[in-house]
Amino acid sequence: MDYASSGVDIRKEEEAVSSLAAFVAQTHALRQGKVGAPLGSLGHFSGLVDLGDRALAVSTDGVGTKILVGRELQRYETLGVDLMAMNVNDIICVGATPITFVDAISVQRPDSYVMERLGEGLLRGAREADVAIVGGETATVPELLSGDGDGIDLMGTAIGIVDKDKIISGDEISLGDVVLGIESSGIHSNGLTLARKVIPKESYYLLLEPTRIYVKPVLDLLEMCRPTGLVHITGSGLLNLLRLKKGVGFSLEMPHASPIFQAIQHFGEVSDEEMYKTFNMGIGFVVIVRPEDAETAHRLLNKHYPTFKLGTVTDTGSIEAALPSGRTITL
Repeated sequence: MDYASSGVDIRKEEEAVSSLAAFVAQTHALRQGKVGAPLGSLGHFSGLVDLGDRALAVSTDGVGTKILVGRELQRYETLGVDLMAMNVNDIICVGATPITFVDAISVQRPDSYVMERLGEGLLRGAREADVAIVGGETATVPELLSGDGDGIDLMGTAIGIVDKDKIISGDEISLGDVVLGIESSGIHSNGLTLARKVIPKESYYLLLEPTRIYVKPVLDLLEMCRPTGLVHITGSGLLNLLRLKKGVGFSLEMPHASPIFQAIQHFGEVSDEEMYKTFNMGIGFVVIVRPEDAETAHRLLNKHYPTFKLGTVTDTGSIEAALPSGRTITL
């Protein structure tokens, strides 16, 4: 099985997004020369707008079909953590500090129990990310959602702040830079459409492990050195690395994947290539640093979560990943 046959065709999704982006890009001219002028182009993990000496970082994301796993098990508290994580982890990819968050919750019908559980998760996530939740929207839209009255969709928006001279865009990445990978907590919030179709329902609870929040380790690192690239490994797996800088490639040696990924690959008969371009495969966040900063960065990040020295930056424009099985794949 692959992601497209499970219901998510990334190629078609990219084509559709490109159609929208052509119009979105035209709005950037509306703020030129004014407060809030966009910095950089579309397609990074966070959008940036000019505030003088500082920039505002903005990210919007949801938790996808992980909601269906929570609904199946009637466990919603971890989804609140996921919603926070998916957004604040994108904010830190530009070197920004997350400061605030708003949510958008759509339901078939209001349910106080579900809202309380979601609130617990959002609070836990906010504490981990050190952000304030300053508002949101709850909409009852029974015709738009499927389910027996328990249909729900979650979206959120995080905002961060960064000095303009401290923005990490990926432009400074150079040949030979060192790639460090911080361990994920599990599947996080991507690839669930495929995973749900192959994992036995009695093991669904493994899919609900909340997305790890990387705010504290990354902000601690930014106090010590300047990374050349920061990458949240979400949908498209390792291919996220290629979003940073055109022409850059990577030579990696991947650690053993978490058991959940081994189970997905086994039950779904999924190829190595498809696994590594769909799931995080045990690496939830990547930090790229100069060789002289590698030891310090590795030591500091390892104090928070297990961190692996994955490899180096190349000029191939592709990803060469040596797997624990002995195979090497090219993405």
